[in-house]
Amino acid sequence: MKCSRCRRDAIVFQRYSGLHLCEQHFDLDFEAKAKRAIRKHRWIESGDTVAVAFSGGKDSSAVLYFLHRLLHQRRDIRLLAITIDEGICGYRDPLAAKAIADRIGVPWVTASFAEEYGITIDEIVRQKGVGISCSYCGVLRRTILNRVAREHGVTRLAFGFNLDDDAQSVLMNVLRGDAERLTRPVRPVAGMVPRIRPFMYIPEREVALYAFLHVEGFDIRGCPYAAGALRGDVRTMLDAYTYRHPATKYALVNLGEALRRAEAAPAGQMRICERCGEPYEEVCRRCQILEEVGGHGDRRR
Repeated sequence: MKCSRCRRDAIVFQRYSGLHLCEQHFDLDFEAKAKRAIRKHRWIESGDTVAVAFSGGKDSSAVLYFLHRLLHQRRDIRLLAITIDEGICGYRDPLAAKAIADRIGVPWVTASFAEEYGITIDEIVRQKGVGISCSYCGVLRRTILNRVAREHGVTRLAFGFNLDDDAQSVLMNVLRGDAERLTRPVRPVAGMVPRIRPFMYIPEREVALYAFLHVEGFDIRGCPYAAGALRGDVRTMLDAYTYRHPATKYALVNLGEALRRAEAAPAGQMRICERCGEPYEEVCRRCQILEEVGGHGDRRR
């Protein structure tokens, strides 16, 4: 097929738009969507230090490349990459992530569960089983990312979450009946570095294609403990439905944004944990998890 905007060979077909795009017009379309998300939410401003939560996978590699391309000529904005080693044997080599950051030309820092908590995800899984690994890992990983980001003066923490990720999250909360998460407003919280998601309106397959076109050496493997997670079931169901109804994921993401508007619900009372110094709302889930699994990390930072 030929590109809908020129006569070059197309490399992708967008079922939701009906367009065939060549590499040049795919890049233009992709980056325009990411820039539009940043402008809409006012996510990056002069004087910001932006850090990418950089796993070395396709999504985080793509967002690191895109933000470097967008910001490398801006002297008023600093960009860096933060890699967290969760301690999963045979999965996610921090040095491979560093090599990607070095090739792109972005400063890189790292931290690990072993150093921070005295325990790894492998050890937690041996204690608790695979079923809870994603929820435990998510809480502990976000806490380290937030601390490291604060220590490096980061004002925006960028994630590679794409349209599929956000749509799955909305649907998961619906299936759980979790009204609190669906309606929780997005507001600044003391001690929490604001998060940004430049790819929230871009399908996962297009993020993967962008990464393949522009980044070498990223890891295409999924986490070995993620197979039994609810998200996997939701992904399968949503992909099948979206094949017949291509706008479904956009509809879910728009619904999630509408429900989380700042005026939609009052914010909960945030506190600072006396043990770890991190912000929390009802209970410090980080410290609760570490107490359950026998990790450390009760020092304030």
